[in-house]
Amino acid sequence: MWTKFRSSSIRKDGKELIRDGRESLNVNEEYVSALRTQSYVDFFTKAQTLVNESPFPSLCHHKFSEVLLEPGQEAIPAILESATFSKIPELKALMLKYFELSAEASKICSHLLKNINQIQSNYEFIRGAIDSTIDDYSPEKVKLIVSKLNSFIIQRNPFSTPDKNDFKLINDKYSSVLHHLKSKRKKVGRKIRLITCINKASGVCITAACGLIAISAIVIAAHTLTALVMGPAIFSFPVKGFKKKLMSLRFMRSGILRQIGQQLDVAAKGTYILNRDFDTMSRLVARLHDEVEHNKAMIQFCLERREDDKFSLQVMKELKKSDTGFRKQVEELEEHVYLCLLTINRARALVVKEMTDSKSVKNATWKVEQSSANSTVALYIVAVSMERQREKKKKKKRCGVLWAWDE
Repeated sequence: MWTKFRSSSIRKDGKELIRDGRESLNVNEEYVSALRTQSYVDFFTKAQTLVNESPFPSLCHHKFSEVLLEPGQEAIPAILESATFSKIPELKALMLKYFELSAEASKICSHLLKNINQIQSNYEFIRGAIDSTIDDYSPEKVKLIVSKLNSFIIQRNPFSTPDKNDFKLINDKYSSVLHHLKSKRKKVGRKIRLITCINKASGVCITAACGLIAISAIVIAAHTLTALVMGPAIFSFPVKGFKKKLMSLRFMRSGILRQIGQQLDVAAKGTYILNRDFDTMSRLVARLHDEVEHNKAMIQFCLERREDDKFSLQVMKELKKSDTGFRKQVEELEEHVYLCLLTINRARALVVKEMTDSKSVKNATWKVEQSSANSTVALYIVAVSMERQREKKKKKKRCGVLWAWDE
């Protein structure tokens, strides 16, 4: 597959040539390693079992796609309702569009598998016809083969749909969703940075306020009578309620925004990869479509000159010779379709995982914030208590000095 890229360009600079060769080799190794992964093998086995258990041409590719699609599209609305951004209609609609688009892509891949299955059976028939013609060129055999070849010519090209326009349409949709995902991610990033700045500024203000309160407490504690009167009022101040109200303000926390940003990141990466995969598949399908039309034209040309036996035999040999390359192209497309289906499922699963994990992370983050706030208040109370103890010791010393003076 990738040997063309290794030898496609020859530069004068030897270093550049070696570098390009290494890069192409790495791409080839990554492609082969992807086909050897256990997830690919399991998915391929599942799809092949489904194909073999039922007659694939009669199996609706939409239902075939529903079986292979994970997680199923019917479960997505409930997942979105429980997500952290469920109260944000714009984000919810964008993520729903992402899942709908990936489900549509899965249907196109399933349709391509159906086309591949059909073209493989058609060419198996043509291959047998060519082999029998070369071995046995009797008039009866030729007549039978001509009839079969005519039926092949009038058949619709399996790679006529999806065509270039269909691939362009889904590429445009993916590009649009990717643009919106990136735009939303940038907005979330700006909000996170703004909240971080606000939190830092508010932290300085709160620290200063705590310092003023501590100084006030020390001054108050210096006067015994005032301390007895004002002490209970100071310590009866609803610090806990104030702390809860402060921590519950949405603009004081960026955890939810970070979770949404991670979900948008995963969705954007999956969208970008699938967009590239479909771009590659569109070229493979276009190449196979042209190859099928070329073979049909050769067979038609051969049938129109049936009286020239030598010429017809030569054309049949050329078709047989090109059959090996054609089968490799079909296998390449089939592998890429399976990889694309697997990528769709992985991307959907990762986004769903981010959504489900964010709920548990949200609870854990809230507990950590509460614990931190409790620690801050406790330290402040301890500091005030220690200061009061120091004042008491000073008073005792003063009383001792006065008693000694009286004596």
